[in-house]
Amino acid sequence: MIAHDPVGLDLADRRNWRTRTSAHVVMDGVHFQIDAAPEFRLQCVQNKIRQVDYFILTHGHADHVQGMDDLRRFIDLRGGDALPVFGTEEGLLRVKQIYPYAIRQRPEFKGYPAFNLLPMPEILELPCGTIWSTLLPHGRLQVLGLVFEERSSGKRLAYYTDCKEVTPQAMKLAQNLDVVVLDALRPDEHPTHMSVPEAKEAARRIGAGRTFFTHMTYMIDHERDSKELAENTAFAYDGLRVVV
Repeated sequence: MIAHDPVGLDLADRRNWRTRTSAHVVMDGVHFQIDAAPEFRLQCVQNKIRQVDYFILTHGHADHVQGMDDLRRFIDLRGGDALPVFGTEEGLLRVKQIYPYAIRQRPEFKGYPAFNLLPMPEILELPCGTIWSTLLPHGRLQVLGLVFEERSSGKRLAYYTDCKEVTPQAMKLAQNLDVVVLDALRPDEHPTHMSVPEAKEAARRIGAGRTFFTHMTYMIDHERDSKELAENTAFAYDGLRVVV
């Protein structure tokens, strides 16, 4: 028996069971967590995430910030040193409002979180590689779009979630990358997110080696709607691991 919900979603396909959007990037052994969904702890358990060295918040909306308290375990593993948290002015303000007890260089008590809030620069140079940031429109907000380049391999990945369009600057940064991840909320137009047709067009213009669409609603059935995607493009799913 195949179970379907009222809009035809195949619930027997585990790729259609979606938690809120987060991502984890590893460059030369250094672990970057992008956003912390409300299900962040469960995502870490299910995907065996055992290390976070840097945290990047794309923006302060609830579905991206409300799992941050569960970063406390990774701060324990750092010996209690505050976790560097990069974000926009809006995003960092939201962190201060939600987690005032965590804005410190060391946890108040063992097992508590501690965040060192830092504005995300346009270019962040680290021994493991380089991260470029750009601002993307998302309703009244501007969110961080990120491009990672690993130093040892030169491989590059762009992560553009929660955006209505890929701006000219973001388009330039993403040209001919190895992997690009794009917001693709639903088939129909939306005021603050790219629709699937808009994401497809952005993917075509970028021309990455591989493109993955993320942040989909229940309106997307993985098997059915994947048949309409171009070569080298795919819908992401919970637990997806991509080696660049």
